[in-house]
Amino acid sequence: MATSFAPVLSTVAETIQISIAPVFLLAGIGGILNVMTGRLARVIDRARSIEALHPRSTGPEHDRHVWELRRIDKRITIINAAITLVTASAVAICVVVALLFIAELSALQIGTVVAVAFILSMLLLTSGLACFLIEVRLSLKASHIRAELLERDRP
Repeated sequence: MATSFAPVLSTVAETIQISIAPVFLLAGIGGILNVMTGRLARVIDRARSIEALHPRSTGPEHDRHVWELRRIDKRITIINAAITLVTASAVAICVVVALLFIAELSALQIGTVVAVAFILSMLLLTSGLACFLIEVRLSLKASHIRAELLERDRP
């Protein structure tokens, strides 16, 4: 009776070995998501601080607040898209792992489906990272110190 379970246990063990790489990828994606959500939180905090100053400002200062709020709104949209894409990538990796087990345990020939799910995951991850890079570039453009504050014309 114990031998009837032996092939199933060895199949599970082999499938676990095969699925280790996608699981490590999930851990990496978790780290990326942590960075992205931290960045989103900082952007939102900045938006709140500018929103508090906005009603009391006038003239060029008010215009600068409006410009920065528009930039922050765009950054929030982009980082949210990045988080969505990277999360979708993680879900696709979970599907890959599940499909690996389904294929092994049911003897289905779904290697192409597994490969497509993995490729989709990589495309989603790449797109999410591209959005993240765009957001970082936007942030850097907005973070330069204004020339008048640097007082470069002073000795």
